[in-house]
Order: sequence, then structure tokens, then C-alpha cells
Amino acid sequence: MNAWTVLFVLLIVAGAAVEVWLATRQIAAVRAHREQVPPPFATAVSGDEHRKAAAYTEAKARAGRIAAVLDALIVLALTVGGGIGILDDLWQRSGASELWLGLAVIGSVTVAVWLANLPLSLWRTFVLEARFGFNRTTLPLYLADLAKGAALAALLGVPVVLGALWLMQRAGRHWWLWAFGGWVVLTLAITWAWPVLVAPLFNRFTPLADAELKARIEALLKRCGFAASGVFVVDGSRRSAHGNAYFTGFGRTKRIVFFDTLLAELAPPEIEAVLAHELGHFRLHHVRARLAVSIGVMFLAFVALGALAREHAFYVALGVAHPSPHAALLLFAFAAPAVLYFATPLSALWSRRHEFAADRFAAAQVEAGQLITALVKLYRSNASTLTPDRLYSAFHDSHPPALERISELSRH
Repeated sequence: MNAWTVLFVLLIVAGAAVEVWLATRQIAAVRAHREQVPPPFATAVSGDEHRKAAAYTEAKARAGRIAAVLDALIVLALTVGGGIGILDDLWQRSGASELWLGLAVIGSVTVAVWLANLPLSLWRTFVLEARFGFNRTTLPLYLADLAKGAALAALLGVPVVLGALWLMQRAGRHWWLWAFGGWVVLTLAITWAWPVLVAPLFNRFTPLADAELKARIEALLKRCGFAASGVFVVDGSRRSAHGNAYFTGFGRTKRIVFFDTLLAELAPPEIEAVLAHELGHFRLHHVRARLAVSIGVMFLAFVALGALAREHAFYVALGVAHPSPHAALLLFAFAAPAVLYFATPLSALWSRRHEFAADRFAAAQVEAGQLITALVKLYRSNASTLTPDRLYSAFHDSHPPALERISELSRH
């Protein structure tokens, strides 16, 4: 085992160990505070609701520990364990051309990873979520979603993989630059098309019918200078009792979407406040900044992939004896997350700062108290813990902890 192999294994094991440690801290934190509702929430969250949130958080953390170990085992088995090499050797016997051979190997690895994760996914949906009253997905709907997702992945993935492999074989030393340009174009195209072509395959989107709420929203949009192609309600209740709201698309396909579960939970002024928060992300250019950073990170990733694909030691260190374009793509797909994992807290910190800024923007547009009551209702209905472990939250949570967020809003 050479030094690069040792480093890779250490990164994978360290990442899994940190995940298990953080989840264990999270479990201990919610257990320690499960009997005492934090004072700011004492009148809005009952003891039973607080205990339910603690139990739900603990169950998810336990599942997270299992997932962390499982992911590490899958990655190690497919890389240094020789899994990719074995699949490659098997497909070599088919006599397929290098292009189609690469597609077959990448497809096989993708299916193997999906199958390995399927039992935990089923358990989360039909056991964990159902135990706490959140799951509304039926088995036929789950299977239909799987079939649609697989078809969509094939429709989009096959041309992308074939295109990347062709560029690696034919476009010379700087193939990665062409591949990066293609990735940018594809990302923008999917973002534009998702609301009108892809999302309706999985959910029903209907124009908002509530006249009072629609008038509130249109007035808020006008004040904030935001133009959207429409305000829609999605039937999220078909799958889960959790509530949410989001923006999707850009340009003429930009739209505002509310889960029907959220509309059923909140009063119109509270919904307006939630939307004002989301508009804050738009007006403060958070979405644009995140897209720019994402493109920058992907550019660096393509630069690294272009360099590593030429290094024989890269393949040997990660368990593949015979270099190939498809092996380079697969190995990089497994190695990059291991390297970037420890930058997760920086990403989470940046996101939490955006959330605080969007809250401040909302408080300038609507009554801050309406956003506070909306958030409390969402914490309660989603069984979100009010007492997360600080390190776990700093590492994983894209939104500030409930106590910090409510405290900050209370100043406005």
C-alpha cells in the first residue's frame, strides 16, 4: 500500500469517524435537553412536542451514523478494494469499444452504489419517517419515483458520460476545459428547464388560488422588485407531512413554490413573512453568489481531474491497475468528496450567514414577529430540535440553530 493509498484510506476513515462522532454528540445534546423546552419556546412548544423532536432527531442521527459507515465501506470496496477494477475486467470480456465499455462500467458502479444504499433509503422512508407521522409515500408511489428517477438519470446521464469520455479520448490535453464548458451549459439548461419540464413529472403544481394570500404575495413581490412567472402550490403532502417553500428556475421559468403542507400550517401574514425571507436571498444576490462559487469550485475540480487523469499513480493508488478515461471519472468522483469533506463547516457557515441576512431583509419588509411565529410553527410541525449540538450544527446545518435565529429576529 503506497503513501497515496494510505492518505486516501485515512481521509475516508477520518470522514466517517467524524460523522459518527458528531452524530453521537447530537444524540447526547438532544437527550440532555429533552425534558426542558427552551424558555423562548415555552409557550409555543409543548413538552410532548419537544420530546418528539428530540426522539426524531436522535433517530435521524442514528441513521446518519449507519449511513456514514456504509458510505465509507462502499467507497473503500470499490476503490482500494478493487471493485471498479473487477467490474472493468468483466466488461472487457464483452469486446465493446472503449467508449461503450466506459459507459457500461460507470453504469454498473452507479447501480451497485444505488443498490447498496437502497435498504437504508427504504428504512428511512417507511420506518423512521412513518414512526414519527411524517411519511405519506406509498410503496407504489415510491417505486414510481424510482422508475422516473432512473429514466431521467439515463436520459441525462448517458449523453453526458458519453460526451465526457469522447472528449477525454479525442479532445487532447485540454479536454477538461471543453468538458467544463459543457457542464456549465448543461447546469444552466437544467436549472431553466427543471420547473416546467422535470419537476412536473414527480409532482402536481397548481397556481395559488387563495385570493387574499395571492394579493399579499403580489404586493410583496412588487415592493421587493421581484418578477416571477407565477406562484404555485405543490402537492408535497403526497409524500411527506414536512412543509417547505422555495424558488426555482431563472429567467422566464422563475417561479415561487409553496408546499401545500406549509400553506395548511401557516396564516397568510406568516406565509408572507416566509416568502420575504426567501426574497431576501434573491435581492441580496445569495443565489448568484452560490452559483458563482459552485462554478469556480467545479472549474478547479476539472483542472484537478485533467491533471490526475494523466497520472498512472492516481489509478494504482485507488485500486485500478489499468488507466482509462472511465476509471479516471469514477475514481475522481469518489476521491473529491473525501478531500472536500473537511471544508463542509466553511460552506455551512457561509450559508448560515446568508440566512441571518435574509431574516434581516424580511424583518425590513414585514413584521418580524410574523416570521418568528412562522418559524416556531415550522420547527414544531417538522419536529426540528431546538437544542442541537453546537459542533454538529456548525458542521451540518445550513440554517442557524433555532435559539440563535429567534433571538436575532427578536431584536428587530
